[in-house]
Amino acid sequence: MKNLVLKSIGIVLVILALSCVEGREFGTLEANCTTDINANITFAALDSLVQDDVVQIQEDLVLEGYVISSDQAGNFFNVLYLQDSPANPSGGIRLEVDLRESHLLYPVGSKVYIKLKELYLDRRGTSLELGGVFSSFGNLSVGRLPRGKVLEHVFTSCEGPGTIQPLKTTIAEIDSIPSEILVQLDSLEFAEDILGETYAIPEEETERILMDCAENQITLLNSGYSDFQAEPLPQTNGTLTAIITKDGKSPQLIIRSLEDVSFTNDRCPEIITEFTSNRIFISELADPDNNSGARFVELYNASEEPLDLNLWTLRRYTNDNTEVSSTIDLTGFIINGESTLVISPNASEFELVYGFPPDLGVSTNSPADSNGDDNLELVDPFGTVIDAFGVIGEDGSGTNHEFEDGRAVRNIEITTANPVYTFSEWTIFNDTGEAGTIQQPQNAPEDFTPGVRE
Repeated sequence: MKNLVLKSIGIVLVILALSCVEGREFGTLEANCTTDINANITFAALDSLVQDDVVQIQEDLVLEGYVISSDQAGNFFNVLYLQDSPANPSGGIRLEVDLRESHLLYPVGSKVYIKLKELYLDRRGTSLELGGVFSSFGNLSVGRLPRGKVLEHVFTSCEGPGTIQPLKTTIAEIDSIPSEILVQLDSLEFAEDILGETYAIPEEETERILMDCAENQITLLNSGYSDFQAEPLPQTNGTLTAIITKDGKSPQLIIRSLEDVSFTNDRCPEIITEFTSNRIFISELADPDNNSGARFVELYNASEEPLDLNLWTLRRYTNDNTEVSSTIDLTGFIINGESTLVISPNASEFELVYGFPPDLGVSTNSPADSNGDDNLELVDPFGTVIDAFGVIGEDGSGTNHEFEDGRAVRNIEITTANPVYTFSEWTIFNDTGEAGTIQQPQNAPEDFTPGVRE
């Protein structure tokens, strides 16, 4: 009984000490240092206890963990983040506590023992939550462990704080690592469109986008009450140390203070993803007399090098229209050197007729679905017309650019695109075209060569 009274008095004195000190510039206090508590459950085993709803732990279980968070700079509030090892952790947890200035009792690197009996456990996203409980409309949720209970459940080892080694990772690897652990990422920078902003909007939780040099993105979550809220975001590149949390749809990072931000390098060089070339052109157009479902348009790369078609488009001007009727976005495709890209408005019919699938299947009434009297333009990422078939504003019927019920094939000696339609570059088959064209309807598949430049 005497020990219980002394322990209770000690808890009260610590809480009073925390509540009477102003500001954050004061020394670490002694918490419940212990040498006679041993862990009997791992983080992985604790995770296995999670059920569909909040669960209260009834057994005398003790969890050992290492403190990785700090509320000294105000970016964390009433929460402790713990991981299962000071280096190469395999799991982490968030402990909800109603305890301000918790860094004085549980500084970063402290080994702690948590007596789990009567605490509540849940999972949000892939994040484990531990603490007290609160009820809203009859639904239980993990809440803050009352301050009077914190020192009854959370004990520090008498070894004193050690060093936490952040797990080195990348944005691309974030999904494969545990949640609620301390990580370190190199070569990060804030997105260009938020440079000049501060870390957070006053009194609001604020998300800021970080990027790596491959333009992968991740969110940095900052408190509008933190000491560094009004500090401008650095315009440079460097290393970030932070706690990774996965309690929502996307992983987020949370720093403890600006000491976790070491951006001293130049920003990433600009990544050029849009390219132009006059060696890409329309090489064949098809409107088979016997099967409109076998229509297609073929592009050809006369260069020996592949070309990324990011932001390239193919435009159709139906009949005599001077406004674009439909477009095909070629983003996502790379056309290899001396190779074709075949586009079909009816991929299943195309494969049935020609015996292989098109490179790109699109909708009907698209540029690949012309009935032979329309005009087409191939446009690069910068809005420049690289190649053209037909005359914009002129219906192709009865002209030298009609391929109705037939075929238009770019002559084999042509190796450069032409933004102005030139009849001499083409061999054209149709049913009613102008003199110089071949009035001979074509049938699929025998009269067409999709995917072959000849």
